[in-house]
Amino acid sequence: MSNNIEPWQCRAARAALDWSATRLQDESGVSRKTLTEFEGGKRKMQVTNVSAVLSAFERAGVYFDERGCVCRRAGQSSATATTIPLEDLNAENDE
Repeated sequence: MSNNIEPWQCRAARAALDWSATRLQDESGVSRKTLTEFEGGKRKMQVTNVSAVLSAFERAGVYFDERGCVCRRAGQSSATATTIPLEDLNAENDE
């Protein structure tokens, strides 16, 4: 698992999981304010918060590679995983 995440990757992972920022808060323990400010490019996250967010995504089946955000469901090989293109990202699943 990488020890870093970019704002666009966080938004992509939430979109892949259909998670709101509140749901990511609940799953990671990182405040919604911190998450939304990070995703909006207004702040960087502390290493402990990055680890918590990455762990929450990993538990839900999302991992990151150099091409972007890849969602892998149980039993799905990485060769058949779905990559979410940057241009498809949006905030429609935010509360």
